[in-house]
Amino acid sequence: MASVLTSTTIRDAAPRRPVRTRLVPATVVVAALVLLVVTAWAIAPGLFSSADPVVGDTAEKLMPPSAAHWFGTDNLGRDVFARVVYGTRSSVVSALVAVFIAVVIGGLLGLVAGFFGGIVDVVTARVIDVLLAIPSFLLAVVVVSSLGFQTINAAVATGISAVAVFARVMRSEAVKVRDTVFVEAARLQGGSRAHVLLAHVLPNASRSVLSLAVLQFGVSILVIAGLAFLGYGDPPPASDWGLLVSAGKDYLVSSPWLVYAPSAVIVATVLSINRVSRWLRAKD
Repeated sequence: MASVLTSTTIRDAAPRRPVRTRLVPATVVVAALVLLVVTAWAIAPGLFSSADPVVGDTAEKLMPPSAAHWFGTDNLGRDVFARVVYGTRSSVVSALVAVFIAVVIGGLLGLVAGFFGGIVDVVTARVIDVLLAIPSFLLAVVVVSSLGFQTINAAVATGISAVAVFARVMRSEAVKVRDTVFVEAARLQGGSRAHVLLAHVLPNASRSVLSLAVLQFGVSILVIAGLAFLGYGDPPPASDWGLLVSAGKDYLVSSPWLVYAPSAVIVATVLSINRVSRWLRAKD
């Protein structure tokens, strides 16, 4: 008995391909969890450690990591985990201040130079080239040396050292946007330069700058930790991450956890920021 198979019947009988869903990679999930923990440490450190980060028990000095002291104790008997947790707020907030300074100053310089062009662009471009010729860490050391040895000054110095990078990116984006059709239309409709700059050029030129700001946040943590390691941050008994590494380097052979614990936190935080930022850029 012959049967006629219609195209609909054949299509219905054919095996269906599974619908692919874009899952979040496991590495991104792990990185996000790390950042969530670090953020919680910065907001409410007392919820994660009941130990005093400043006062310790000398009878328990230089104890290795254990259930009682996850990261061990230092030469004064202070809990290293508590010092890392309580030092998170200073390290994270100072990095945010550095990024804010770099985005505002660098973004403003690049936006004005790219939009107006002419002598303004030429002068700004030369200043940016000079700043880019100086290694950022060296520039940060020079600035913090003139301001004074404090963590907030280290944050300001780090932000100033990154101004040229943001100015260059913003200038490049502003040059591309200023010649687009919708910007020309806004000008022909009688819009003032300030209106065109703020309402049309800035929103469309800032996407790359915002992506760069996420990456710069991780770089700022490293730079500020490096400055604290060299003694340009707050003095003891502060517990900035870089200062903890510097204090533990004298006991690297006998008590390596004093260096490895805060260093591992710094590395994990920076790598997590970079991984999440790369994933966000890939989604766009």
